[in-house]
Amino acid sequence: MTRSDLVELLAERVGQLTHRDAEAAVKTMLDAMSDALVRGHRIEIRGFGSFSINWRPQRMGRNPRTGESVHIPERRVPHFKPGKALREVVGNQPVDEARPST
Repeated sequence: MTRSDLVELLAERVGQLTHRDAEAAVKTMLDAMSDALVRGHRIEIRGFGSFSINWRPQRMGRNPRTGESVHIPERRVPHFKPGKALREVVGNQPVDEARPST
């Protein structure tokens, strides 16, 4: 599902929202979530999951093409942990339905 798919679904399900209003609502939600994560806050959506920031320490990596050692600085990365309800819904699907079609 893409962002535009989410906008379409929201506009379709909530009849009072125009496409432009649905797009503004999705943008506002995603911007608010991004801003919270940038500030180091944790986001929890009950039944869906939680978003948080993990710290990755500095380390030495390797350039696969040349084999040269490369210093990788420490950094913050977003992390998503699915909630129990989401895990159960996804986990109870038969394997054939869960695989995306190609």
